[in-house]
Amino acid sequence: MKVVVADTGAIISLVHVGQLGLIESIFGDYFIAEAVWQELQVYDNPGFDRSVLKDIEKRVIKIKSTNHLSMVMDFGESESVILYDELKADFLLIDDNKARTIAESLNVKCIGSIGLLMQAKLNGSIVELRPIFQKWISSGRFFSKKLLNTVLTEIGENTLGDG
Repeated sequence: MKVVVADTGAIISLVHVGQLGLIESIFGDYFIAEAVWQELQVYDNPGFDRSVLKDIEKRVIKIKSTNHLSMVMDFGESESVILYDELKADFLLIDDNKARTIAESLNVKCIGSIGLLMQAKLNGSIVELRPIFQKWISSGRFFSKKLLNTVLTEIGENTLGDG
């Protein structure tokens, strides 16, 4: 069983496609920093199922140390990196490219929503990624079509078209 700290963007992306439960089924327990919880409270999108927040609330942990990273990444991301360190977590689930690069430079082991979904496909928890990627695009999630198509090609699924 692995311990994962999840950032706001990854949680939002997984909730949009009804796949938040994959974090637990793939890794085990997950937690979120208090700043991530605050960001989830104000996130507003008609495709976001707010009912999942009740389950997520019990996973909130307040960081113990000072947030020394808030100058280089947003508040949720910086607290997530600190919480990862404090919990000695196995992975940080994060999608933002800049924040992920900074986290990895601090020896944080990162995985994104796409990587999580690919693992789920490999272990049979998900049959197809293409419909999930289509829903991300239609709900306005910030994944490049080129990246999504590369992943689809790699796993042998039809692409989303030009992008």
